[in-house]
Amino acid sequence: MAINFYTEKINFIIKNKTKLKNWIKLVSNHEKRTIGEVNFIFTSDEELIKKNIQFLRHNTFTDVITFDYSDKKKINGDIFISIERVTENATKFKVEYLEELNRVIIHGILHLCGYKDKTKTTANLMRKKENWALKYRKLIS
Repeated sequence: MAINFYTEKINFIIKNKTKLKNWIKLVSNHEKRTIGEVNFIFTSDEELIKKNIQFLRHNTFTDVITFDYSDKKKINGDIFISIERVTENATKFKVEYLEELNRVIIHGILHLCGYKDKTKTTANLMRKKENWALKYRKLIS
């Protein structure tokens, strides 16, 4: 079981790694999943749009792309996060930067747990799950 944090072509340091890992594990356990290997790669808009074009054929900026390698109830994957997009979205949605970063982190985890966000109904469910997880994080921090 491993949750890893990496950076790609940016200067970024994730803080409170142990608390963050514990929260991610608790959320995945709540979803009746276990962690196999999950890699978070924090990067720039430029690097993430390249992946979006190459792998998803989308020529748009995004805050997170999740590559799911999960096997049944064990989640495995690579979650790429644009720190530039997180920063901009925090301002746009008038929330604290860390709240937005945590939302995007858990969004990727929820994708690995099998949740989708392509329709209004599935996106609403995912948003409810994110909100629950964010409230839960505040309770345990």
